[in-house]
Amino acid sequence: MLRRMSLLLTTACLALALAPPAQAAPSEVYVALGDSAAAGPLVPNQIHLGCLRSDRDYPRLTAQAIGAATFRDVTCSGADTKDMYQPQSTELGDVAPQLDALSADTTLVTVQIGANDVGLTGFIEDCLNLLPPPIGDACNDDYVVDGKDKWRVDTDALRPRLLTLVSDIRARAPRARIFMVGYGTYAPQNGCYPRVPIIKADANYIRATLMYFNQMLAEQAAAAGVGFIDLQTPSVGHDPCASAGARWIEPYVPASPAAPFHPNAAGMRGFAGVVTAAVTGAVTGAVTGAAR
Repeated sequence: MLRRMSLLLTTACLALALAPPAQAAPSEVYVALGDSAAAGPLVPNQIHLGCLRSDRDYPRLTAQAIGAATFRDVTCSGADTKDMYQPQSTELGDVAPQLDALSADTTLVTVQIGANDVGLTGFIEDCLNLLPPPIGDACNDDYVVDGKDKWRVDTDALRPRLLTLVSDIRARAPRARIFMVGYGTYAPQNGCYPRVPIIKADANYIRATLMYFNQMLAEQAAAAGVGFIDLQTPSVGHDPCASAGARWIEPYVPASPAAPFHPNAAGMRGFAGVVTAAVTGAVTGAVTGAAR
């Protein structure tokens, strides 16, 4: 549903140099755009069943923390970049294009999108392996076509669409500070087979693929002159292999209410803290400020 690290940190710090720190204001008009990683499918309480959106997703918790005067959350599970521009079909009917939530008075935008464009959640689930080798097969070599890694090819193909998206957000919300949000840690080094049934080689492949994807997001944010918020680094140790009390992202069989390989309520609180610090300019590390 959700449709290498030094370089990431370097890129993020470059983006920080592009603009002065952001400051949240009491009159903040905040619009949250994104997919299920932002919406919080199955996290109580669900307030939009079509989009599987939680009233405790990180955008809403961020809005509360900064005291936003106006908050519009249009994050929707299953969304990809096309759904920024056109109605998105859900099980309970169509929802409006997400960019329609923007207006001339919007002052803050977070956007977490792109995973569904390249099919990252399906990719993780494809690598589930109930039987270890030699009975079960590794998945990582299934995605090399003509000597090229399919996921990296698809990730790179997304780059221009993200630049266009930022440009279109600016056109609709010229006053807004814009932050592109990355994705969390879905697999630690070497995984934790059989607790999460993804073998070591595949866990490392998933980890490297997500790192490359987040690196791409950071690079495109820097190229567009907007902020990038790194959720991968702060979620290390809170991945699906962590204990039930420590994890922010649930495994294939969740122990807390959440969709598989999606943030749970604790994850949404953790990510909200990261996002809040970023949008208020309280971050000095890999999370960047934003430019208009």
